Amino acid sequence: QPYTNVNRWFDTIVNQPTVVDVIGKFEYCQKTAEFNQKTYSDFQGGSGEKKSQAKKEKAPKKAAEPKKAAPKEEVQEEPDAAELILAAEPKSSNPFDALPKGTFNMDEFKRVYSNEEESKSIAYFWDHFDKENYSIWFGEYKYNSELQKVFMSCNLISGMYQRLDKMRKQAFASVCLFGTEGDSTISGVWIWRGHDLAFELSNDWKVDYDVYTWKKLDANSEETKKLVSEYFAWTAKDKDGRPFNQGKIFK
Repeated sequence: QPYTNVNRWFDTIVNQPTVVDVIGKFEYCQKTAEFNQKTYSDFQGGSGEKKSQAKKEKAPKKAAEPKKAAPKEEVQEEPDAAELILAAEPKSSNPFDALPKGTFNMDEFKRVYSNEEESKSIAYFWDHFDKENYSIWFGEYKYNSELQKVFMSCNLISGMYQRLDKMRKQAFASVCLFGTEGDSTISGVWIWRGHDLAFELSNDWKVDYDVYTWKKLDANSEETKKLVSEYFAWTAKDKDGRPFNQGKIFK
């Protein structure tokens, strides 16, 4: 017989008194097991029904609710000394805000001046200029005799514009350089909200204005209209007849 050693070992085990007490006397099968289709079908069918019934009887599991993340506490940093000093300083406002707005739209005029021919932009200016709430000024550099290089003279104009950056919203200017190197002058026409000298409204605007002489012009006079048109179109000459060299627009 095959598996002789295994069978002998098995017989030894099943005949031990302690095993006999549990399983009783063990008997080997007398014939080989045969496949029975009916028994197999009954077994499979019954098992399937039991399984399906067991599934029905089981209560459906509730979907686990997602855990809500605990809100993170915002860590507020304490301001340093510099931030405290800045916070304590009063917020600066534009001095023009305290003046009546009037009807003149400065931004619209600047757009027209930048995109249209001088004839159209100058006509637009006089058609819309609000004489009640805006004024026209003529500024002339005091130290023209000291001007030498053209590029240095132009830098004087550009530097002044940069330091007046916060004034741009409600101001416009055309400042021109006349003549040639070693013989030149600087002067310009300015428009701004209000009727007083605008530079005196803020200490930040006073850096350069005192190196110019300032004259308020009569917006109703033909002389003023001619002067404004020439400076806006860069066709003017200075009071001594020097020709236009180049100009810079403040807008």
